[in-house]
Amino acid sequence: METRPECARPQGTPRWVALFYRPDTASWQLGAESPDRSPVLYALGEMTQTLRARGDEVTVALWGPKDEDWHRYDASATPVTPVTPVTPTASVPSATSTPSVSAEPTKLAERLHDRRHQVLMAGLSKAGRYDLAPDDVTAVQTLVDRLDETTVRTVADWLATAAER
Repeated sequence: METRPECARPQGTPRWVALFYRPDTASWQLGAESPDRSPVLYALGEMTQTLRARGDEVTVALWGPKDEDWHRYDASATPVTPVTPVTPTASVPSATSTPSVSAEPTKLAERLHDRRHQVLMAGLSKAGRYDLAPDDVTAVQTLVDRLDETTVRTVADWLATAAER
């Protein structure tokens, strides 16, 4: 069983800071910092997705100001098992799509699918949901497969707006 050193409180005036644990060096590395919370959470989500896509274990510490002092916030600081991305086995037609003549997806269809996925993941990151469980990944994939881009953008906007409240 691997032991991790406790994440030390950042130095300086309190601001929003995301730290990632690096098992190869057994140390915490600065991932993002800002006086505002939103950019740090966005960067945290993007870096978590990147590390998980590489198959790396992700352990995060999120520090921020509270009563003019440092406070450690819950940012799923427990290790996360890597999740293999779900790939669609069959395209589910939406009410607005037309059936494809070819069984192989075109480059454009792949790009549009990837863009819908990115938009939805960005919305989830803004809502603070950057560490997805396998069921969450399946739900995201289902939405991406079944919804058109405009609807996915609307859902992502709802998530981002709800996070601001």
